[in-house]
Amino acid sequence: MITTFVKHAVKDFDSWKAVYDKFMPMAKEKGVRHEHVFRDPNAPDQVIVTHEFKSIEEANDFFSSEELKNAMKNAGVAGTPEIWFGEDLRKNVH
Repeated sequence: MITTFVKHAVKDFDSWKAVYDKFMPMAKEKGVRHEHVFRDPNAPDQVIVTHEFKSIEEANDFFSSEELKNAMKNAGVAGTPEIWFGEDLRKNVH
């Protein structure tokens, strides 16, 4: 299991969240199994999102997709997102 951690600023959280929610069916088709959205309580324009994928290949395909790039642009992502990839080493992965 691969978990991605993405941090970026948004121009307007509510507008960003509406586009994010609308994009989720496409994200699921592209391999996102689970996701969480966090917001920095001290900087409400900072968003942290986690996505879980079955493999690193699925994660890489998702993050290189034109659909995601367009959705992020339309959602008002400000600046370049920071993205980290982590491999879940637990034995009992859901």
